[in-house]
Amino acid sequence: MDIEKEIRKFALQNAARFDGKANPGAVVGKVLNLDSKLRTKASEIGRKAAEVCAEVNKLTPEQQKEEIMQLDPSLLEEKPKQEKKRELPELKGAKKGKVVMRFAPSPSGPMHIGHAYAISLTSEYCRRYDGKLILRIEDTNPENIYKKAYDLLPEDARWLTKDRIHEVWIQSGRLGVYYDYAQKLVEMEKAYVCECDTDRFRKLVFEKKACPCRDIPKKEQVLRFEKMFSGYKAGEAVLRLKTDINHKNPAMRDFPLMRINEHKHPRQGTKHRVWPLMNLAVFVDDVEGCMTHIIRAKDHMDNAKRQEYLYRYFQKPVPESLFVGRLNFEGMPISCSKTRVLIEEGKYEGWDDIRLPFLLALRRRGYQPEAFINWAVDIGLSQADKTVTKKDFFKSLDAFNRDIVDPVANRYFFVWDPVKVRIKGAPSQKVELELHPDHPKRGKRKFKTGELFYLCKEDVDSMKDGMLNRLMDCLNLVKDRDKFKFDPTGYENFKEQGGRIIHWLPAKDVVKVEVHMPDEDRRVVKGYGEKKLEKLKQGDVVQLERFGFCRLDEKKKDKLVFWFGHR
Repeated sequence: MDIEKEIRKFALQNAARFDGKANPGAVVGKVLNLDSKLRTKASEIGRKAAEVCAEVNKLTPEQQKEEIMQLDPSLLEEKPKQEKKRELPELKGAKKGKVVMRFAPSPSGPMHIGHAYAISLTSEYCRRYDGKLILRIEDTNPENIYKKAYDLLPEDARWLTKDRIHEVWIQSGRLGVYYDYAQKLVEMEKAYVCECDTDRFRKLVFEKKACPCRDIPKKEQVLRFEKMFSGYKAGEAVLRLKTDINHKNPAMRDFPLMRINEHKHPRQGTKHRVWPLMNLAVFVDDVEGCMTHIIRAKDHMDNAKRQEYLYRYFQKPVPESLFVGRLNFEGMPISCSKTRVLIEEGKYEGWDDIRLPFLLALRRRGYQPEAFINWAVDIGLSQADKTVTKKDFFKSLDAFNRDIVDPVANRYFFVWDPVKVRIKGAPSQKVELELHPDHPKRGKRKFKTGELFYLCKEDVDSMKDGMLNRLMDCLNLVKDRDKFKFDPTGYENFKEQGGRIIHWLPAKDVVKVEVHMPDEDRRVVKGYGEKKLEKLKQGDVVQLERFGFCRLDEKKKDKLVFWFGHR
């Protein structure tokens, strides 16, 4: 560990947070927390911290910030304040190895950040209790199905849960099971086929009066149930559950279980015309899957109570339900149906468009599954509805993702909007930089430099005539109007004068780099990267210094294409 470098980093960070004045005591505490073995050197570290803080305090706030941006931009990030790491509450009655849970999306599109919240909580509980997680695709409504979602949803689920999906169930392939349960209900005289007009039935229900179809003899009910499959037309009959007709909540009174729907199904075609409604299909699958605990949106509280009738009739244990409030995302389109239209119209390039909050896009940007899980756990289980702005969402997700990728992402130079400059008198030299400042054993990046360099246009434009600047870990230079000249005085003199530290690349042995951005105003940033980037594999996440964490998306013959993640 380079102790002096760590001291300077923490001194700059402390100064940036407290009006430009670093506190040596605070810096010492940060350094000692890096490794307990350093406490034997506390006095030595204290003296060095005082010296470095004095140097840092001579810099202007702008100079302090500039140096932080060169060393480690993440030092300027404010992580979500937490007194302690949040944990999910224990599951009532849960036993190790016996927990079974499910996540049940409809196939209207791939998973977005709303899905990520619910499945992350479910997956985390299954991990904790060594349980089983079933992905159940609920597609009994033929009218709102996106066929590609049958492949996209399992792919998203396996990635986000780190391959913890035990089984994938598709409801449209299980109709025979629902028919068996429905027939048993009719034979048990717990369900009946209703031929009443919808408006008439609704009027009777609100008056707490039984439908005339309710008391038709069992034999006739069995014939009516058979007729649903070949006799009735769509809308002429529904199967209803017998409940308490005097229940205080009208929604609980004789609610429907099955209907006739002759729309063509994307997977089943016109093979079936009788389809279970949500409460029957969910109950049957939860029983057949031996669910022990279920995380549900609080909007389904009434549905959970409806399903309790079915559990009682079949004498099955009711699983524990944990209800959560709605997350309302501001400034982020998460409606699958609306987004699908925009994709078809050409507004977005696809579900993985870098501007979209869908997992396909966020995964492509380099976000890790653990970041979503930690984000969901941090929100926790609450029935309170929450409004989440785009800024707050990414601030939190970025912080969790940074904790994961920062220790493993190697550092590389990237010069965007490049300008070629000649630094007159600059010597030929070999420069070696570590791939990661905390892991020197990973190796080094090596450069051969002369007088020609690539610098960022914004750095060139911001240089003041006559002020001493420094190419990071390379050399000092001074700008004189439109010309640049080498200054031989070295790093110590640069520290005394306090100019800018600038990232750079030699004007040869570079590779073209293109970074795709999530910003509407600037979609692509172009420039040059160091040659060693060519050794990366597609999917590698790296830190382009002073720019941000990026994922290598594609290796083309003439350039490398990255997707921007976050700073």
